[in-house]
Amino acid sequence: MTHKFPIRVYYEDTDLAGIVYYANYLKFIERARSEWVRELGIDQVQMKAEGLVFAVRRVEADYFLPAKYDDELVVETTMAQGSGVRLIVRQDVKRADQTLFTALVTIICMTEDGVVARLPAAIRRPGP
Repeated sequence: MTHKFPIRVYYEDTDLAGIVYYANYLKFIERARSEWVRELGIDQVQMKAEGLVFAVRRVEADYFLPAKYDDELVVETTMAQGSGVRLIVRQDVKRADQTLFTALVTIICMTEDGVVARLPAAIRRPGP
């Protein structure tokens, strides 16, 4: 299953050269992951109340082409690999059929004390 999240590039997202500042791609993919998790039926507020949170453990990113002011982008999120305590998702930022940025993001679940915990079943086995 591929989750698609639309993003429009605003002036605040760009640098002096008029292209999307590299760190903003991480914000774009974070928003997309949040919406993906929400669509899986996982309530992160409830998780937090139960003492669990998601955390990014690793990001491996590649930048291919620049996005510019007013571009309409789509972040595509798919699960690449999963286990009971770790999930790797692939996230591609696209403009039409062009891939501008891609990342492999390793996500874990942990307690308030920083102890690694099992991931919720809904994220380990997302539906069709």
